[in-house]
Amino acid sequence: MKIQDVLKKPVITEKAMSKGPMLGYMFDVNLRANKHDIKDAVEKIFKVEVKEVNTSVRKGKTRRTGRKMKPKELSDVKKAYVVLKKGSIDIVPKT
Repeated sequence: MKIQDVLKKPVITEKAMSKGPMLGYMFDVNLRANKHDIKDAVEKIFKVEVKEVNTSVRKGKTRRTGRKMKPKELSDVKKAYVVLKKGSIDIVPKT
């Protein structure tokens, strides 16, 4: 798997950003990526050392949408919680 395909996007929510450099960063990742792939991708893209990686998969939910309220299946989402040894990642650039 290519490094560009592992990380989809950083999760920029209030809860994820409040933890910040203290407890780590959260990313949406490819469902097929394992912890070693995620660690290598973060280290190479952001040039930092990763201490540990925790992952979780949220199963897709069923939503009722549209005028006729037809059920629609949302896809599964895999999230990675990355803790750094030292340093920080500038996810949100300062303006």
